[in-house]
Amino acid sequence: MLRKTLLSLFLLPLLVACSDQRASFEIASSQHALTLIRIKNFFWEKTASYAIVAARMPECMRRHDMGKGGAETPVEVYAPGNDAWILKQGRRMLVVETRTCEGFARLEEEPADGMGPLQGSFEMRNGTLTFVAAPKGGAPTEAVAPAPQ
Repeated sequence: MLRKTLLSLFLLPLLVACSDQRASFEIASSQHALTLIRIKNFFWEKTASYAIVAARMPECMRRHDMGKGGAETPVEVYAPGNDAWILKQGRRMLVVETRTCEGFARLEEEPADGMGPLQGSFEMRNGTLTFVAAPKGGAPTEAVAPAPQ
């Protein structure tokens, strides 16, 4: 009995180490938004699994798997126009759209027409995933509260 209790106490920190965090970039309102989901299974991992939820309610909402990326690497959001959004995390780039919420693809290189204006970035601040809006001039500065879980 004592052995099972000690084993349970030893394994407890591993079970509670999972981190599932979300933050939203509200495009026009909370009904038209991109929500980044970051899942890190163990506190010592240097990578996390990412997904993006494109929503323009009540017309559409869809979750797209982004794959694994650096746990602390920001995800920048660019607006090339026409309800398309480019997500840049390190060197990888993805495009998602909120017109039908179906479009999602990897980009091998920057689009010929450019990335569009930087809207902000999803980043870790004090252990919390947060969307940081970009000022009209460029780099992100203003933190926006994370999405409720």
